Amino acid sequence: MVKLSPRLALGLLGLACGVSVALALLAQHKFGMEPCPWCILQRMIFIALAVLCPLAAALPGAALRRGLSVLAVPLTLAGIGAALWQHFVAAKSSSCALTLADKVISFFGADTRWPNVFEVRASCADAAASILGVPFEFWSLALFAVVGIALIYSAVTPDRRA
Repeated sequence: MVKLSPRLALGLLGLACGVSVALALLAQHKFGMEPCPWCILQRMIFIALAVLCPLAAALPGAALRRGLSVLAVPLTLAGIGAALWQHFVAAKSSSCALTLADKVISFFGADTRWPNVFEVRASCADAAASILGVPFEFWSLALFAVVGIALIYSAVTPDRRA
């Protein structure tokens, strides 16, 4: 059995988070899948994880890597929560305006600074889409869960000595 080092796992999953945002932007701009507030919130969380995971992997010393890993775990939990809320609550509503997702997006001003990436363009019900029969937000949830497990693994795994 091959054991993956925490640093390599974090680096690869940071890349996966970045690729997920790139795929979401491709789906939006090339295939007309307009994002709702909860989609945008998940996108913002993936971008934060795309920065934090490789940063944790690159930090010298196990203590810094482990500490940053612990600090990033709540982001994955927030992402899981956002995906679940989007699927079970927001997508069933005719309007998802002025939700927590909208407030977070507005707080950071992401929608006005970078509208091509962060502007909300659809209601949650209108944005519902699936890939291979699986709702888009469940793919997101799965990646958040894998990243969260890797962060926990990184937090509890000391560096190996050669």
